[in-house]
Amino acid sequence: MGRVAELEHRVLAELAAAPGPDHDSRHLVQARVDDILRPTGALARLDELAVWLAGWLGARPAVDHPAAVIFAADHGVAELSAFPADVTAAMVTAFRSGRASISAMASVAGATVEVVDLGVGRPTDDIRRTAAMSEWRFVEAFEAGRQAVARPFESDPASDDATRQDLPDLLILGEMGIGNTASAAAVVGALTGAEASEVVGAGTGVDGDRLAAKVAGVEAALARLADEASGRGTPSPFEVMRQVGGTELVAMMGAMVEARVRSIPILLDGYVVGASALALHVLGASAGTAAAAEHLWAGHCSAEPGHRLVLTELGLRPLLDLDFRLGEASGAMAALPLVRMACRLVTDVPTFAEWFE
Repeated sequence: MGRVAELEHRVLAELAAAPGPDHDSRHLVQARVDDILRPTGALARLDELAVWLAGWLGARPAVDHPAAVIFAADHGVAELSAFPADVTAAMVTAFRSGRASISAMASVAGATVEVVDLGVGRPTDDIRRTAAMSEWRFVEAFEAGRQAVARPFESDPASDDATRQDLPDLLILGEMGIGNTASAAAVVGALTGAEASEVVGAGTGVDGDRLAAKVAGVEAALARLADEASGRGTPSPFEVMRQVGGTELVAMMGAMVEARVRSIPILLDGYVVGASALALHVLGASAGTAAAAEHLWAGHCSAEPGHRLVLTELGLRPLLDLDFRLGEASGAMAALPLVRMACRLVTDVPTFAEWFE
């Protein structure tokens, strides 16, 4: 058994043993929603969101310390993008200096932003011709994603002033990597059987011949993967990610697993993050662990055509649909104020029984 297969086996065991949401808390909040001081169903989706959050945050849901983690990496198919590969590094600098779009959005939404470098300047291999990464690099990226989530919880309060109250109560995942919508499209195509033309979009803004080249590139990656899998059965989600994904996609999958084990809810961003979520969902479903991705909520639906397919496969309805295609956690961050409002609308508004007692 190779390193990736061993990791997959261990992760499936962890997911099977992971605690589910607190159904008592959900029922308590649902009962409150049913008697809240407004017409029944008047704020349906937000009330539904509050009930879901209660399962992970407790009977008095509140998002006080939302944290965004952006995973950055370079790809061997950067030429399929409208921008050169060195833009990834430039954007990482902008994130860390607090000057990027997500920085402005987070300052309004009240969230922290952390950037994790998964291989900027060290691109994956060209997925049209060979596997994106070795088994060793896959495991390294996956564990880096897990550690990014675990780190705040494992810090010594005495050494760095971390307290339980300061720990993230909602996680937002984002990504940055020139060429990564091509990799995401290849992952989604491989996991769903969809044609490249159904899952490839403009990404950074390609059109015409460049869009056609991107579709052809993803077709080539899917054909190569099918040839390599011939006679060996359907490749597992981990193997799909290793073959045609990117290190930031793998890391985000690791982050989702760590969050699931720790019962931390995640607000999903766009297409690339969604591809990682789909891989986790398919992994869990293949082993009868359908709840592997139940801690995920869709923040928005992006302009990428494949993203709607991903959300359908996940059974998720996005909070926002604004034709975003920026990535870097921007869509989820735009939805964050709605998430915080959903909590306040069930904790700060009295029920009819309370108001008229």
